[in-house]
Amino acid sequence: MAQPIKTALIYGSTRQGRFCDTVVDWIIRELGDRGDFALDPIDPAVFDPGDSAAMAELKARLGAAQAFIVVTPEYNHGYPAPLKALIDSVREEWQAKPVAFVSYGGISGGLRAVEQLRQVFAELHAVTIRDSVSFANARSRFDESGNPLDREPASKALALMAARLSWWATALTAARDASPYGAVTA
Repeated sequence: MAQPIKTALIYGSTRQGRFCDTVVDWIIRELGDRGDFALDPIDPAVFDPGDSAAMAELKARLGAAQAFIVVTPEYNHGYPAPLKALIDSVREEWQAKPVAFVSYGGISGGLRAVEQLRQVFAELHAVTIRDSVSFANARSRFDESGNPLDREPASKALALMAARLSWWATALTAARDASPYGAVTA
């Protein structure tokens, strides 16, 4: 078996009482059993942008990742400011790596936030995965144990997204190993 893909699992919300924890915990349960991903949960709520040691740790963890899963809510048709601050805190660490999305929210399920994030990650030279997981009216879609009420479609969507993320992570890791992205010039 190949080495598990080092994957940063990024919380998109820092709000008190956030639903993000429920979604992240579900992802960890689902993907943790597969063995092909080594998940590193990264919570912007615990990183102080003014603390140089904490920011160095964040940079190292994002730099070590071969892939990213961003779990984002949609607030007012967009993604949260703390997520943008985390994204903007580094640059090269995102380059030539795949980013997948799991979103949640009201009627749109966070899809408008994801579409905005695709533009941000394109600017950072990251590759976004088309297949994603979305939970409309999320708080009513999970049971008290933190599992989707309609488990099969959610698990299938996550499995497809993970398979695509794995493919891209493997391909882009090999490409970066063969020719570092930062060395590409005109």
